Amino acid sequence: MQRESTRQLKVAKQIQKDLAEIIREKGMAFFDGAMVTVTSVRVSPDLSIAKVYLSVFPSTKAKDVFKIIDSKSKSIRGELGNRVSKQLRIVPELEYFIDDSLDYVEKIDELLKK
Repeated sequence: MQRESTRQLKVAKQIQKDLAEIIREKGMAFFDGAMVTVTSVRVSPDLSIAKVYLSVFPSTKAKDVFKIIDSKSKSIRGELGNRVSKQLRIVPELEYFIDDSLDYVEKIDELLKK
């Protein structure tokens, strides 16, 4: 696996910032009372695909949140396009993944307490 270029890192950081803003503006009510955070974004070398990692709290609502995001993915990508149109010629295709690192940390904490 090769390292990400400076351009990829800059584009990923910009997409992460803009998506976080879009999600924050939608509010918790939009996501069925769940708090959604964009934890990281990885962009393909040709900048055509962005893998977006989301953290959902409480994690029990993750499936519901992903259903909502799937159903609204076109409008979210459209909003992102409006924000990055000056920096990017093509808005990358967005693929969403769950970032369960917080659950993992919690599980390790519980095991250590035992």
